[in-house]
Amino acid sequence: MIEAPMFNAAGARLKTPFALPADYFDGTVHPSVLHDAVKVFLNNQRQGTAKAKGRSEVSGGNQKPWKQKGTGRARQGSTRAPHWRGGGVVFGPLPRDYRTGIPRKVRQLARKSALNARAAEGRLLVVEVMDFTEPKTSRMAELIEKLGFDGKKVLVLTHGIKRAAYLSARNLPHADVLPYAEASAYDILWADAVVVEQGALTGTEVEPSEGAELAETPVRKKPAAKKPAKAPRQAKAAMKPAAKKPAAGKPAAKKPKAKAAPKKKKGGK
Repeated sequence: MIEAPMFNAAGARLKTPFALPADYFDGTVHPSVLHDAVKVFLNNQRQGTAKAKGRSEVSGGNQKPWKQKGTGRARQGSTRAPHWRGGGVVFGPLPRDYRTGIPRKVRQLARKSALNARAAEGRLLVVEVMDFTEPKTSRMAELIEKLGFDGKKVLVLTHGIKRAAYLSARNLPHADVLPYAEASAYDILWADAVVVEQGALTGTEVEPSEGAELAETPVRKKPAAKKPAKAPRQAKAAMKPAAKKPAAGKPAAKKPKAKAAPKKKKGGK
């Protein structure tokens, strides 16, 4: 039985892992089938509209550039021959259909092998539910960062079509959201990590659990802020402003003397 890490809707890891369905996740990977599926997928993406003109389609060249004999030059029949400038292209591309087929069972086996490969590498995670009530790109980016896949290509597989989750990841360059049933082998192999909604694997919608046990995560303590060292007394004395000295050649200003009170005369009224 293959197990995958389990996370809640907020991105916190749960203590108990999720047991992947044994009938689909058997751990078998078929590299040759994966190669055929990826090659067929890429072939079907080609438009096949490339076109080059041959010598019969190029304008001009309806007469000999010079006479056959007597000029000393090689004989030429048309200026639109492939070795002439402006001439036609030899064996140039023509519009064609590159579409190739693959048996349905082979395509299903390739998809199963791709999921088993990601699960064996430990890059397949299970999330309880993608409860996006409205499009929110910042919330999807925060969820991917909490899962530990910031800066990596992530494929989110939902239980059915969830438009809000799709719109939340549309502006993220390295994230894509698809229904679980529509993901191909190429989509799974394109992503560095695959995040699957629990309801897509069990077939029933799951409500977010509130009392589930979370896995213990080490809490990093912030280093205590260092107090500034006390300045020595000598430094404090140096910081005080020095008393101003009188300029050289100028006498110091004298303080005015206080006037003595007048003496009273004897016999005076």
